[in-house]
Amino acid sequence: MPEQIPANSVGLVTPQTMAFDEPLPLRCGRSIDQYELVYETYGELNADRSNAILICHALSGHHHAAGYHSMEDKKPGWWEACIGPGKAIDTDKFFVIAMNNLGGCHGSTGPTSINPETGQPFGPDFPVMAVRDWVKSQYRLVKALGIEKLLAVVGGSLGGMQAMRWSIDYPDMMSAVAIIAAAPKLTAQNIAFNEVARQSIVSDPDFRAGRYYEHDTYPAKGLALARMLGHITYLSDNAMREKFGRDLRNGKLNFNFDAEFQVESYLRYQGENFSSKFDANSYLLLTKTLDYFDPAADHDGDLAKCMAQAKAKFLVISFSTDWRFAPSRSEEIVQALIAAEKQVSYLEVEADQGHDAFLFPIDDYVNALSGFLNRAQQEVHDAA
Repeated sequence: MPEQIPANSVGLVTPQTMAFDEPLPLRCGRSIDQYELVYETYGELNADRSNAILICHALSGHHHAAGYHSMEDKKPGWWEACIGPGKAIDTDKFFVIAMNNLGGCHGSTGPTSINPETGQPFGPDFPVMAVRDWVKSQYRLVKALGIEKLLAVVGGSLGGMQAMRWSIDYPDMMSAVAIIAAAPKLTAQNIAFNEVARQSIVSDPDFRAGRYYEHDTYPAKGLALARMLGHITYLSDNAMREKFGRDLRNGKLNFNFDAEFQVESYLRYQGENFSSKFDANSYLLLTKTLDYFDPAADHDGDLAKCMAQAKAKFLVISFSTDWRFAPSRSEEIVQALIAAEKQVSYLEVEADQGHDAFLFPIDDYVNALSGFLNRAQQEVHDAA
């Protein structure tokens, strides 16, 4: 827990909930008749409501992007490194909105929510979502907050894919878009990683075809394995070598199958910790949403034709050791934007942290994001 909240933190924050009664039609052909979105805001909305920035979260992210819920919190929000006074997303200048996506397990309507038709949790009956469904629900929340146009939409990883979808579906709704450590669609290898993770969960006897709530249990081992696999892909070889090397927990080999190496112990801890906090049905759902993302599919696979609809200015950032979404995948987005004659800046950041680098305050990265957002704000001010 923080002894004292840092001066460059947004401080203590309280999540808010907004309920929607208008049905939300989904790409899968189903709809959600009623739903709730949990969100947090940081900073102040200015008089002409022109300084709002929407943050889109990654696979296991949520609405708590910055600050602390209480003085007992052990950790701040997941993007504390970049959101706060004087940081890249400067809450002295911007009004920041972060929400938990539908289908998640941190308060917004999802598999753990009660299905009004049955009086029981949705569980595996919750509809499979698409990124465009999330963006549509985010759009409704932004409009309900009285914001006619966002200054920017910003996201990393799966959040970057949402930011890209925003620029396509609502091109007049933002001035700037930052796509960080993302890709225009998953490779077969990435889909394969997600499938192994899902099979780890559904093969757990405690999964019970997704109806484990009814049995007062959850697939702890399967979810832990899924997280362990994911965690390996989020880190670079350099990061793992520097953090763990081949260090042994007890300084010697035991010639058994316990966790002997520090990296084994770390992965087991991460998996067990995650499995106690995240819903397995949500994990299945979110990885499928990630697999399905392919906006160019609506345009015969032509990403440039797809991005031609966008009107925003773009910043695309990749990280040198990110092998989950390698720099070459970001460059595909950049090339499509250039072909579509859009204004785009691109930066590949030298970083050892792998895919997780977007969560760290790396100087080149922070400076590029800060400069991009400040320029966007200045251009909106000059045009007013």
